[in-house]
Amino acid sequence: MLVYPSGVDVSTSTLRYLSARLRACRQERGTRWRRLSAGRQALLVLAHLRSGHTYAQLAAGFGVGTTTAYRYIAEAIEVLASLAPTLAEAMKTASTKAFVILDGTLLPIDRIAADRPFYFGKHKKHGMNVQVITDPAGRLLWASPALPGAVHDIKAARTHGIIDALEKVDVECWADKGYRGAGGTIRPPYWGRWETLSAGQQAVNRSHAKIRAVVEQAMAALKTWRLLRKLRCSTTRITSLVQAIVTLHLTCSSEV
Repeated sequence: MLVYPSGVDVSTSTLRYLSARLRACRQERGTRWRRLSAGRQALLVLAHLRSGHTYAQLAAGFGVGTTTAYRYIAEAIEVLASLAPTLAEAMKTASTKAFVILDGTLLPIDRIAADRPFYFGKHKKHGMNVQVITDPAGRLLWASPALPGAVHDIKAARTHGIIDALEKVDVECWADKGYRGAGGTIRPPYWGRWETLSAGQQAVNRSHAKIRAVVEQAMAALKTWRLLRKLRCSTTRITSLVQAIVTLHLTCSSEV
């Protein structure tokens, strides 16, 4: 395999952050020697998550075996996922906001047509459903564990306990029509065809859409981590991957 120099568009402080976490993990486990230093391991992991490079490509570029590359990445993802904010922590932050925004996103996965639980009819593709909560400015507060793509947003919100958690802290939440009937503090737009809505309802829905639009910023920012654009791993690993990327995303965001 040919090897060439490349770049990863993340900050050096993110690299230092991950390096420090991996170094602490090695000390805790009593690791004496590795083929790669903690800094090089962190760079390998960031190249995988940010650029979506395969294990074989990374192994060739870093001069290690494919199995070693996999093991290094799995170890880092475990460390990062454990640092991701929980729903309870997100609600503590949400309680200081005027309101929050809830939406779901589909993370495409590599699956065959027979895998119906993962098929999302609206987008006509297989994927995993992840619920995202942001503040009024579109900054990510929390991302949920991944569920099969066939699960509707309102069912996903109930499964994760999002509706009850928001009601408990009494924070209003703007959401799209997919959450109609959720209850609690969820505020979906008026239901019905546009021409059947009154002028007042149309005005409310326009304002509602403008408020919710900022959640797309968080979705787009998450998917700058290119691995999430097409996941080819086991579906059981996707939740940990999302949580690891959320941790890195929040680390990057805090530097801005």
